[in-house]
Amino acid sequence: MYEKKPEWLKVKLKLDKTNKFVERTIDKLALNTVCKEANCPNRMECFNRRTATFMILGNVCSRNCTFCNVTKGMPQKIDENEPMNVAQAVKALNLKYVVVTSVTRDDLEDGGSEQFVRVIEEIRKLTPEVKIEVLIPDFKGSREALIKVIKAKPEVINHNVETVPNLYSNVRPAAVYERSLELLKRVKEEDESIYTKSGIMVGLGEKEEEVAALMKDLIEVQCDILTIGQYLAPSSKHHPVIEYIHPGIFNRYEEMGLSLGFKHVVSSPLTRSSYFADGIFNDK
Repeated sequence: MYEKKPEWLKVKLKLDKTNKFVERTIDKLALNTVCKEANCPNRMECFNRRTATFMILGNVCSRNCTFCNVTKGMPQKIDENEPMNVAQAVKALNLKYVVVTSVTRDDLEDGGSEQFVRVIEEIRKLTPEVKIEVLIPDFKGSREALIKVIKAKPEVINHNVETVPNLYSNVRPAAVYERSLELLKRVKEEDESIYTKSGIMVGLGEKEEEVAALMKDLIEVQCDILTIGQYLAPSSKHHPVIEYIHPGIFNRYEEMGLSLGFKHVVSSPLTRSSYFADGIFNDK
């Protein structure tokens, strides 16, 4: 195990007027971003590109994943103004592509799916040309909740499997690997025109052959896009980093994914689920 981060994981912080404008806009509209809550290493770069991943349904998660920096505990009351505020932020920031995610809300009957739908609808009203990606929780396997989101027709539905199934009990104790695969499969069954996407972290103790098997599982359910990034422990209380994966292995994973049939693969130490998320459309 490495005692300190290798050079390829060191990020230089850069603040400028664009970055400050994004932060002011988000604060003014009382919005949460996963960029801040998850302590993303790319948030300065993304803010400088006038992009952000909005996190709806509060900033307190009902689950206890050991890798995540988002606060755990009793979730907050749903903000009825949130959908309009997200839409206003998208317009103010002149975004062409927006990612909307959420904390997991197992306390809600629909898992928060209706709020996702309202956010999509409000964005479409103000900026109909914007492409929308939603990064959703598993809604505890509810088909009805998922279909609500599918019918709202975002361009991309993302649901991260996060890690190989062998590590779920330690990393995602309240999640089920097969349930996550089933969610991605159902999206394609209901609407083939929507791109599906998933992501994993590496460096948690997985083996390369397990990553290869996971990729094949995702291809089996017709997943279009895959992201792979280095896990970085938010604190000593979180799951430890078992290994810092060399950039060469990330390149190998990218080649493997493309050869298996993914339409788009983003794989690098600093890759996160929404990092350059518009890539599949820029490739066209």
